[in-house]
Amino acid sequence: MRWISVFALGFCAARGLLAGPPVPRPAQEIAIETPQGKLSAPRAFRGKVVLMQFLYTTCTHCQATARMLSGLEREFGPRGFQVVGIAFNEEAQNNPEAIHGFVAANQVNFPVGAASREAVLKYLGISLIERFVVPQIVIVDRGGVIRAQSDFMGTSELQDEAYLRRFIGGLLESTTASRKP
Repeated sequence: MRWISVFALGFCAARGLLAGPPVPRPAQEIAIETPQGKLSAPRAFRGKVVLMQFLYTTCTHCQATARMLSGLEREFGPRGFQVVGIAFNEEAQNNPEAIHGFVAANQVNFPVGAASREAVLKYLGISLIERFVVPQIVIVDRGGVIRAQSDFMGTSELQDEAYLRRFIGGLLESTTASRKP
């Protein structure tokens, strides 16, 4: 019986360590190396609603999501919405042409850069031993607060265009309304 109690206590403690970071929370910065130079997200887009897509350039789901997000960027960009892609697969880190190819092949209209796997996992609150899927999505409001983040194993709503349109539209409306005198 004692071993069962010890096992159960250890299991609960381990699950707590593997749980995702809470939302909402203040957004931290992450350095991204783009073909145009370095930038820090979300600071580089201060005052906008920012959607960060953490991706692998070789992932078909990431490619499809980037194409969909390009449409949302066209639709909501003039109202203060910005998408940024952060590639963290080995190919993108070691070969800048991988990012150029990703952008061109998928007609991506937002900045895409690379960051180290370690930096991305730390940003997302994912342990090196944790299983996860890509793309991972993080949405930051105009005030620099993370309002949504994918679960480690993915959150289908954050890859659903209709859901994102409503969610982003709501963030844009609520921050616009709160700025009016």
